[in-house]
Parts: sequence; structure tokens; C-alpha cells
Amino acid sequence: MHIALIAHDQKKEDIVELVLANQNLFKSHQLYATGTTGLRIMDATGLTVHRFNSGPLGGDQQIGAMISVGKMDLVIFMRDPLTAQPHEPDVTALIRLCDVHGVPLATNLGTAKVLVKALEEGLL
Repeated sequence: MHIALIAHDQKKEDIVELVLANQNLFKSHQLYATGTTGLRIMDATGLTVHRFNSGPLGGDQQIGAMISVGKMDLVIFMRDPLTAQPHEPDVTALIRLCDVHGVPLATNLGTAKVLVKALEEGLL
């Protein structure tokens, strides 16, 4: 599967810990991430991650483009709902594209764990 991993600044540690805890599962999939998130995941796990631009510099839109042409199967986007984001319209567009194209999307750690469990059990 093609899996996008995105995290706002205050949530980057959460996504790194999620990938670390499930490293054996994630290593058998194609991973994509926005800039800094991807770098932190690679540094912590040694996994290969295709990195796009950072979110504010168009990374969310690059992942959205993959969703729109059917090239992304799952998105884990650890959002920080308490901090204003300068690229909020891009975030909203990405979420909308997941809904339009039926791509499973987690926006918090609880939902991410559910999707990871489903992936582990072959339900996705």
C-alpha cells in the first residue's frame, strides 16, 4: 500500500512513535511524508520514506495530487487542532480529497492506531 504520513509540529513525536511501534508493518509498504515529518521518521526508524515539500510549502497539496489520481491508499495526518496553521486551506483540501476518493484518513493518534490495526489484520 501507499501510505502518507503527515504531522503538524506539535504532533511529530506522536507519528514517529507510531511508526517506531509498528516498524515491521510499515516496512512492507511504500511510505510518503511531508518534509520534516519524513526526515524524522527516517532518522528514527531507518525506513525509506519518499519526502515531499513541507506542508506549508506545498507538501499537503503534493500528497493530495496523489490521492486525486488514485495513487494513495491511506493517510495518517496527525493534526494539531489547537494551533493555527498558515496552510489550513491546504489541510482542508487534503481531508476533502480523502473523503471524495474514499481514502482512509486518521487525524489523531486513536484513529491512527485503529487504521494500523486494520492494516495489520489485512482489512485494508
